Amino acid sequence: MPTDSPSLSDPTGDDDGTDSSFDPGRSQRVPPWIIRAIALFWVGYVFVALLGRVWDRLAGFGLLLLVSLFLALAIEPGVNRLHRKRGWRRGSATALILFGVLFGMATFVGAMGTLVGTQIVDLLQNSETYIRDTVDTINDTFNTSLDPQEVVDEVNRDDGPIQRFIDSQQDNAIELSLQALRGLLAALSITLFTYYLVADGPRLRRSICSRLRPDRQRQVLAAWELAITKTGGYLYSRALLALLSAFFHWVVFQAAGIQAPIPLAIWVGLVSQFLPVVGTYIAGLLPILLTFLDSPGKAVIVFAFIVVYQQIENYFFAPRITARTMELHPAVAFGAALAGFSLLGAAGALLALPAAAMTQAIISEWGERHEVVMNELVELGAVDAPPEDPSPGDD
Repeated sequence: MPTDSPSLSDPTGDDDGTDSSFDPGRSQRVPPWIIRAIALFWVGYVFVALLGRVWDRLAGFGLLLLVSLFLALAIEPGVNRLHRKRGWRRGSATALILFGVLFGMATFVGAMGTLVGTQIVDLLQNSETYIRDTVDTINDTFNTSLDPQEVVDEVNRDDGPIQRFIDSQQDNAIELSLQALRGLLAALSITLFTYYLVADGPRLRRSICSRLRPDRQRQVLAAWELAITKTGGYLYSRALLALLSAFFHWVVFQAAGIQAPIPLAIWVGLVSQFLPVVGTYIAGLLPILLTFLDSPGKAVIVFAFIVVYQQIENYFFAPRITARTMELHPAVAFGAALAGFSLLGAAGALLALPAAAMTQAIISEWGERHEVVMNELVELGAVDAPPEDPSPGDD
């Protein structure tokens, strides 16, 4: 009589066709690492969003600190000289140099504002005369037959371009006043930060070095001193070149009888030196245009002198003045200005030059230097030198 025996697949004899080790609830449970990853993602997202919002709020403040830092680096060599060699207190020396810089900037801005305002008023008051002269010049040059009176009537209509310009500026008067107040507040803030960065410079550096090991302290102080020396030297050399440029242009503008020769000369000097590559052309454009309205012949004289002086400066003045400081390669200066403008606008374009000078100085002092191997690719005169003639015995 056969007996029931447990099957091989179910040794307990309870074979009901299912796998007792399978747990449906366990297969649908989310692994813990996924929950942690999702939580970490949202925490990071909220942190980045808050950081971006804080940066938007503090971007203007950070720009003020950055401007103050580079201005402090620029004037500290002069402060150190007055403090060590003349016995001045750091606070008094800082105030003297800082307010001297501010006075020069205020004088320049005031002179340029007066010049632009005077030219706009003169253009509006004598618009008919300028229009008639321009139309006559066009008719004589291109053999046209334009009627000057029709052009004058078209411009002076109630809905003409001059009236539309005046109406648009009336709507912007309040906004311009607010911008002027914000600019004044920013200038005062930069002055205050710069004063404390320079006057309390030794105390600030002592506080930073107290947190570092002695070897790190030497590295930080060496880099700081190099930044002060090179950045200040670069800006002083630019300022001296700007002063020379302004002086010679003033002499020519005054001799040629150009209106407002001093503001125009200062404009040419500053813009040509502190805007790389294109600064010379931008600086010369304003005096040429203003002179052309008065006399095309004088405008030609101004253009010719700007071109000639640029060559004299490149070959005589700039090499001698920058020999003891540092000269930025034009490509480096132009690239730095573009990068600064992309990041921080017009202020970034101006700050990029001393930043590039400081970076170049630190990089030039970092690392070891080795003797360069002999190769025609690294010979300084290889491009301009003519090739050597082969010897008679060579094939």
